[in-house]
Amino acid sequence: MTTQHTLPSSAHTSRISLLRLALILLSSSALTACGATERLSRVGEPPAISPITNPTEMRDYHPVSMPMPTPAALAPSPNSLWRPGARAFFKDQRAKVVGDVLTVNVNIADTAALANDTRRTRQNVSENASIPSLLGISSAKLGIGTANPSVSATAGSDFEGKGTIARSEAITISLAAVVLQTLPNGNLAIAGRQEVRVNTELRELQVAGVIRPEDIAADNTIPWNKIAEARVSYGGRGILSDVQQPRYGQQVFDIIFPF
Repeated sequence: MTTQHTLPSSAHTSRISLLRLALILLSSSALTACGATERLSRVGEPPAISPITNPTEMRDYHPVSMPMPTPAALAPSPNSLWRPGARAFFKDQRAKVVGDVLTVNVNIADTAALANDTRRTRQNVSENASIPSLLGISSAKLGIGTANPSVSATAGSDFEGKGTIARSEAITISLAAVVLQTLPNGNLAIAGRQEVRVNTELRELQVAGVIRPEDIAADNTIPWNKIAEARVSYGGRGILSDVQQPRYGQQVFDIIFPF
């Protein structure tokens, strides 16, 4: 005779929870091992600077596609000093074709403040209800006296809410960008990236967007607020940046811990 033992439902659930926790811990350990291996490979060395590559061959590069007007047919004018469709009479050195370089000046100084105050009050003073008769029988015949039995109630509510948001950001940088595309309407898609290493810290600056050639100044610069679909990134990596971030285990714990 064979005796079979069945685990209670609670014990079975606990066992599944332990297995899930073990899988999560193994996954986090694998991530930690990958990160630790990469960090151990550069002990005593500063962060490596990325090689100069073609921006259009980067993995996260996507060609810009935006609504374009209908192209206008320009007929040449014989014996004319003015070329049809030309933007300027004299040629200048400002960026205008793919591969040209221009300088982007980023000067962000944003300050936002928002305050909300809500107050709602409602009060119901009195609600009365009486029963002069019940099923056709008066209250006197029921033996409850001449006074009508009644029910009274009062109600009230009070709500108050306040909220305040304050934010301040300031970024001042200048970096060179390259024209990657000339769109059919003449606008230019640009992107720029710079890396600066100081001791063991590597600072990365990136900018991308769409500009009009008319907004490029005579010194071949353009302010960031003239860039459509602007993407500005300022960050870094290194020893100091590593110690300012929580460990992988703590990040996983913060994600899965429900309280």
